[in-house]
Amino acid sequence: MPIVLDYRIENLDDHVGRDFGLTEPVKVSQALIDQFAQCSRDAQWIHVDVDRARASAMGTTIAHGLLTLSLTTAAQYELGVFPEDASQVLNYGLDKVRFLSPVPSGASVAIRVELTGVERKGSGRTLVRCRNTAYVADALERPVMVADALYMLVA
Repeated sequence: MPIVLDYRIENLDDHVGRDFGLTEPVKVSQALIDQFAQCSRDAQWIHVDVDRARASAMGTTIAHGLLTLSLTTAAQYELGVFPEDASQVLNYGLDKVRFLSPVPSGASVAIRVELTGVERKGSGRTLVRCRNTAYVADALERPVMVADALYMLVA
């Protein structure tokens, strides 16, 4: 996790617009896709039927969009988006999510995170907005997903 001097809840406003960089790539294996399908109860064939997917226009199975989206929370922690003086970090929701391109099984996904907004809510609570841009790791010029996520920080 990158260390930034003087990065605290009280001065988050000074960091709006900051690009926290790119995560280490996460391999989206067929086993991971199958686990997500079981957990989410979304077993659509394009995700889990390898033989049928080979004959499709994609030529392979693809990750669920929501699987790609689920990688964003870990990205915030890996890149040090949440200041260490936050006693709690709560998922507050999403404002906008776009799945721009499929993620083929076996690809690795990396996520770039930017702090795009800070809103003081009182009582030691601060709402932060993060832009998460996911890429297939060997094609960083073309995003596969963009998601604006909201987190409530408690001092």
